[in-house]
This record gives sequence, structure tokens and C-alpha cells, in this order.
Amino acid sequence: MPVEEALAELLALAEAAPIREIERVSLAEADGRVLAEGLVASVDLPPWPNSAMDGYALKLADWQGQPMTVSQRIFAGHAPDPLAPGTCARIFTGAPVPEGADCVEMQENVEVLGDGTVRFLEPLRVQQNIRPQGQETRVGEQVMAAGTRLGPIELGLAATLGYGHLDVVRRARVAVLSTGDELVEPGQPLGPGQIYNSNRRLLVSWLQRLGCEVLDAGILADDLALTRQCLGGLGDVDLILSTGGVSVGEADYLGIALREAGQLALWKLAIKPGKPLTFGHFRGVPVIGLPGNPASTLVTFGLLARPYLLRRLGVMQVAPLRFEVPAAFNWPKAGGRREYLRARIENGAVHIYKNQSSGVLRSAAWADGVVEVREGTTPQVGDRVPFIPFSELLG
Repeated sequence: MPVEEALAELLALAEAAPIREIERVSLAEADGRVLAEGLVASVDLPPWPNSAMDGYALKLADWQGQPMTVSQRIFAGHAPDPLAPGTCARIFTGAPVPEGADCVEMQENVEVLGDGTVRFLEPLRVQQNIRPQGQETRVGEQVMAAGTRLGPIELGLAATLGYGHLDVVRRARVAVLSTGDELVEPGQPLGPGQIYNSNRRLLVSWLQRLGCEVLDAGILADDLALTRQCLGGLGDVDLILSTGGVSVGEADYLGIALREAGQLALWKLAIKPGKPLTFGHFRGVPVIGLPGNPASTLVTFGLLARPYLLRRLGVMQVAPLRFEVPAAFNWPKAGGRREYLRARIENGAVHIYKNQSSGVLRSAAWADGVVEVREGTTPQVGDRVPFIPFSELLG
């Protein structure tokens, strides 16, 4: 299955099972959350015409080139008096422009004379250096749509509009489990044939960055009764996320348990790393099974499971930013699957890690993103190739 087709199917499944519960949280608690309802401006921004400069406000029709008397000083946060005819006002950045003034000249272009009057040294024009009322937004205008992920900039805008609390979609609850007798948690001694479980820490940390509540279900031993017990005790979650493969082999007890109590579909994706992917349900709870090799887990979660989760929260823009950069490598063999090579940008070109094995997580620690090599292509040094930064996937 092509990557685009798999992603489209996952997003359709996500839209069929949206998370609808809404919470009201303070701005301090809203970072990373998803806006549940469109945010509407309750005030004009700015609420009145204000000065874009430290300088002098005047009515242009009153000035014929003569020095002008300064009739008042206007600071930000203070309400000015109407401008006296034939005078100007000393004004500071952000301060309201007084009634009757239609021009502000920056102080660098003004000479203060010995008697306290000021001379304007450059030609002036109406509305010069004045930010008009409602320049940014007007009362009643929607400034953020439902489904917006809230970050520092969005929260700053909400604060500018006077919002102290926002209605957000409740956090997604995700159960994470790993399968296989070969897995041991870090810090424990390794037995024969065993390896440390890196996927658990990778996914738990990643999900927490996405604002999810994570239920860590630990390692599932290769035992059918224990698998049934574990799945039955997961509680009220929105997604079960497993690694290690859910296949049709004799030791794939997770797959057996899922078939007993739900449904399971096995997809073979035209993607490398990460060919096998599972989607199904356990007692009505969606299940995504990711491949067990750590680089495969990284790629399939970032490009497929992450968009699925965000879409369930109502986020419409789930595609990561990608841009083209010159290749600093040759890729001589055209593949039949879409390949995602761990890579980083140096001196304006993208370099790939020497070992692209799906079991080598060190490649991703060295990299700062992935290069996309499309099916049937053989990019060479200097060719422009799509690059997706990890910063677009990890948050």
C-alpha cells in the first residue's frame, strides 16, 4: 500500500472517531493543547489608533513648515487630551494618538529648538507612523480556527485579545505496550538473546510531547493468558499503541488476542523502514501496531500514527513541513518502496547516515531529519530532495 493511501485511510478512521470532550483551561495550562472552538476577537486590535514611533503627533493641515509648540506629552497607558489646534504632542511608541492628530513624525527627524518648540526636518504625510484602530483584527472576527494547536505564539495572541481561559479538546489517552520475551527494560541485566526496550521510552516521551496522557502497559511476554489479562486491564483509552509486530505467527499472541475480542487488519506498506503496520480494534478501542525495529518505529509513528492522533483531536493541518535541499549523497539503486533516510543538513546540503538499517537508532540521534526518496528514483549529488526536520515530527 502506498504511503499516501495508508495515511488517507488512517485519517479517515480518525475522523470517524473524534475525541469530542472539551475542557476549559487557563492560558498557563494550554500550551500544546488543541483549540476546541474558534477564537473570536472581543476587542479591536489595536483598540485605538496608536503611535508606531517615539516622536511627535500633529495635524498635518496645521503645519506649513513653521516650528510648533508641544502642548502635551503622551505615554503608553495614558489617555491623551484632544490636540490643541496649531500644536503638536510629544508621543511615545504604543501611546494613543490624540483626537485631532493625523500624523506622527519620528523623533530622529525632529529638531528641538531652544524655546521648546520643534521643527520638522522632512516632508510629512497623513497617517504616517500611525497604527489604525483594528489594523490587526476587528471585534467579531475569527482569529484562530477550531483544531489549532496552541503554542507560544497562539497563546500570546489569545492573551492580546484578553482571554484568560480557553476551551480545548481533552488530552488523548494512549496505552503503550511492547511485545516479546527478548525485551528488557534499561537498568536490568540482560539474559541470553535479550535486548533493551528502546521503543517504550521513545514512544512515551514522544506522546507526552504531543500532549497525550500515556498509560504505560510495559512489556507483554509471549504468553496468551498474560496478553489477554493486560489488554483487559488497559481501561478507558483512546488508542492502544504497540510495537513488535502483530502478525500471524505462532508467538504473536497480541494478534491472537485482538482477533478473539475485536478485529485486526495487517497492512504491508510501500515504506522503508517500516513495511508492516497493523490497525484494528480491541473491544472497540483502536489499535495501531508499529514494527519493532526502532528506526521503523520512529518513521511509522512520525509519518502515520502521529497524524492519526492529531486528526482525532480535530487538527486539520497534520502534514509536516518539508522542503527541498541539495543531496550530498548518491543513491544508486531505485527501490519499490518510499524510503526515509536519516539525514542532517551541513553547509547547505543534506548528508545521510552511513548505516540506514532499521535497527540502528543511533542514525536518528545523529540526524536532524529524514530525506524522502520516492519509489523508482535514484537521486545523485546536487539533486534536490525532500527533507522533513525532526522538529516537525516530535512536537
